[in-house]
Amino acid sequence: MVVMTKKMKNFEVVFSDPSKTYSSGDKVAGRILVEVAEVTKVSAVRVIGIGCAKVEYAKGKQRCREDIDYLRYEDTVTLDDQPTDADGSVILRPGKKYEYKFGFELPQQGQLVSSYKGKFGSVQYYVKAFLERPSQPLLETRTNFEVVEPIDVNTPDLMSPAAGTKEKKVTCMFISDGQVSLNARIDRRGFCQGEEITIDADFENSCSRIVVPKAAIIAKHTYQANGRTKVFQQKLSSVRGNHIISGMCETWRGKTIRVPKIKPSILACNIIRVEYFLMIYVHIPGSNKLVLELPLVIGTIPYSGCSSRTNSMSSQEGSSANNSWVSLRLPEAPPSYCDVSRDCRMESPTTPLLDDYDGSDSPLFMTAPQFQFCPPPAYTEVDEECNGNAL
Repeated sequence: MVVMTKKMKNFEVVFSDPSKTYSSGDKVAGRILVEVAEVTKVSAVRVIGIGCAKVEYAKGKQRCREDIDYLRYEDTVTLDDQPTDADGSVILRPGKKYEYKFGFELPQQGQLVSSYKGKFGSVQYYVKAFLERPSQPLLETRTNFEVVEPIDVNTPDLMSPAAGTKEKKVTCMFISDGQVSLNARIDRRGFCQGEEITIDADFENSCSRIVVPKAAIIAKHTYQANGRTKVFQQKLSSVRGNHIISGMCETWRGKTIRVPKIKPSILACNIIRVEYFLMIYVHIPGSNKLVLELPLVIGTIPYSGCSSRTNSMSSQEGSSANNSWVSLRLPEAPPSYCDVSRDCRMESPTTPLLDDYDGSDSPLFMTAPQFQFCPPPAYTEVDEECNGNAL
């Protein structure tokens, strides 16, 4: 027997405020809009609210998959002032628009994580509606909504400074060639997009090579599934300093790097973790980089203190004046706080004194290549296997 399927003119989920971003404790409300092309009997309309984190990737021939539910709501909705049959079904007629209203509250703070979409996993929230008809296929429609859990960067923990010291002995053909050292500090660990991180650092070069100090904001995405861990890193924005010749030092006082438009940190999910850190490093030709990582937390509630940009510029100019071998430069214009995905500001000289690569195979000889902007670097991936949660 062939069943003739009745076509629907419209069947969709519409939120009361489609542009709203939700957080814990908020009420999610909306309507299910239904229009039919012909007389249709509807047995029931069900609505569910779902929030879940999923991780999925291939490891050889094995498919690694894991998921966690954060929200589960289900209800059967009805039409207001609409006559129903004895079995609860209603008759919908063409030419009319029918609205089924729904609403539910999100769990309280600490029970949700922010929406996220990455290469190997996601955290999604959505409302799905089902329309049941006698002797007809089940119809369904779905609409996603955004959830952002608040992170206040003004807490004592995130307002505390972060600092560190690193040094590296350089060799050439197994013969000692001096060392390179760095000491860096930032005044706090919590930031929001658009804010600037102020860096104070000292670099010393006692090897025979010309080295370059740099800093970058790095995103680290960690996925866990089936007892395995996959790590995915990306450089988001970077700045650099002047070349340091043998026997000389470089000092950063109030050097800034702007936080680009990025998602807040995700630290409360067991299978997906999004962390950020400030990597301060020295590029050493013919050797591995000297790297210092300072942890960052990207929040949603901005820093409430006064801006330190004016003091940063003053200290940076004062530092330049005290070091006669540092190139003089005019004060920078105020930054444009537009949505950018990469900070391309570079300090003098705009034409490097030597081939400036981040790899370990950079030449030792001084050249003057033509400067050009390069596309953002490729993602780097690290696979780590473990028998439990690695973080």
